[in-house]
Amino acid sequence: MKYRIEAITLPVSDIDRAKAFYQQANWRLDVDIEPAPGIRIVQFTPPGSECSITFGMGMPQSEPGSYVGTYLVVSDIEQAHQELKDLGIPVGDIFHYGAEGEQPGPDPNRGEYGSYATFADPDGNSWLVQEVPSRADSE
Repeated sequence: MKYRIEAITLPVSDIDRAKAFYQQANWRLDVDIEPAPGIRIVQFTPPGSECSITFGMGMPQSEPGSYVGTYLVVSDIEQAHQELKDLGIPVGDIFHYGAEGEQPGPDPNRGEYGSYATFADPDGNSWLVQEVPSRADSE
């Protein structure tokens, strides 16, 4: 038996603003439907991901902007960082953790789970971009 997380419900305050942001980030728009009065469902999937985000109205959700540090795993932090910048996404500098705590730049060893960058959507839901080089074979 497999148990897969296929979608998370992301809390947003303005559906169209969130939709524009994730389109700008080059995530695939899977659906934008209004199946009944007062219900709208928007779903996006990051490039190469098997898990999507869903937001809309008429569905239960947390406080907009309350999702902090949702992981977005990439095989190459520098490439992902540059792509986000090129798309106009305000992404923070790449960093890693060392003996002194948070340090600038990628992990010098480019080890698994060692390099990070962050960005947030217009509501403040934040994403932690994490480098996992072994994922390159599965992308």
